[in-house]
Amino acid sequence: MNIKESTTIRVRFNETDPLGIVWHGNYISYFEEGREDFGRKHGLSYLDVQKNGYVTPIVESSSKHLLPLKYGDVALIETTFVNSVSAKIIFRYKILNPEGKVACTGKTVQVFLDNKGTLALNFPPFFEAWKRRNGLLKEKK
Repeated sequence: MNIKESTTIRVRFNETDPLGIVWHGNYISYFEEGREDFGRKHGLSYLDVQKNGYVTPIVESSSKHLLPLKYGDVALIETTFVNSVSAKIIFRYKILNPEGKVACTGKTVQVFLDNKGTLALNFPPFFEAWKRRNGLLKEKK
């Protein structure tokens, strides 16, 4: 089971290039907008993670550009939490243009580091509890 959240954005002028379309590097910022919105709505924001003594740096990101977005477009970012057995936070993204067509897809992977910068090899307790609350982890027998 995966959890999905939708976020609406409006393309700003400063996000476009001389061709009048969104510069490819800005899609990573759109992924972050979707990720932060997901976190606020589902109790997995950067602040929630920090309150529990961890940070979650991105260790992998990718994007595939299919159609351009332009200044003034209202786009929809679909952010999907991908359940994993590893101590990682994986999100997949789909950005839809005003016509509902897929403009961009992508993925990010984050890991957990504790206050000392040590990589967590198992789910941090708060993340395990979050996964249980959201039906993403089976009860131990």
